[in-house]
Amino acid sequence: MKGKPVQLDATDRKILRELQSDAGRSLDEIARVVGASKTPVWNRIRKMREAGIIGPQVVIADAEKLGFEACFFVLVRTSEHDTGWQARFLHAVRIRPEVLEAHRLAGDIDYILKVRVANARAYDVFYQSLIAEVKVHNVTALLSMEEIKNTTALPV
Repeated sequence: MKGKPVQLDATDRKILRELQSDAGRSLDEIARVVGASKTPVWNRIRKMREAGIIGPQVVIADAEKLGFEACFFVLVRTSEHDTGWQARFLHAVRIRPEVLEAHRLAGDIDYILKVRVANARAYDVFYQSLIAEVKVHNVTALLSMEEIKNTTALPV
């Protein structure tokens, strides 16, 4: 949901920080840490959901323990900028579960993709299927050697 930023008070921010660190904790525990009672905390969480501040709750799985040991950042340049090409490219990216993130960029690179796969051979399978579906001018794949920081928490 795009639009104007929603104003949060200090208690809302505390609740949001706690939920971002571990939303699986009980409401009682979150209320205790925040220093409020359970019902007002629940009401604030409900209001933040209704306002679109809080999205769906998900589990963050450990990619390496599941066998997805290779993380590639894929830089895509295209010479095509018409809406038909863009629609095909976006569809190709969105249907591939290996693509964890995709961003359209300003500057020399048109798109960057974060791709998680088992190994370099699996990346090549991904790459071959992508370029078979959409024409790209240039693709550069960068293998992450070490993940230094990974968070989904916003600094509220």
